[in-house]
Amino acid sequence: MMKYPFYWLALGIGLIVIFLLLQSGVLGPADELRLPLLTLLIVNEFGFFVCAIGLLFAVREMKASEPSLAKWLTLLGNGVLSLSFVLIGLRLWPGLNN
Repeated sequence: MMKYPFYWLALGIGLIVIFLLLQSGVLGPADELRLPLLTLLIVNEFGFFVCAIGLLFAVREMKASEPSLAKWLTLLGNGVLSLSFVLIGLRLWPGLNN
């Protein structure tokens, strides 16, 4: 069995979660959401925490061993996904986008 570092798994899980969030209509008007708001916020928070932990693990791995292109790409991908989850969460939060 092949072992993958957590930051790779976090990137894959984050991509799946953000794809599901985008398919549920989070970027459209609030009345066109396909899932309840609380469900979207919980899924969004889960995606953020997974990607943020993956980002931290990637940074720790790069400090411990020699950086490579693959490690830089996972670090960048987890960072971009974490930021995207924050922005989507702020957009979804009631009362913040008046």
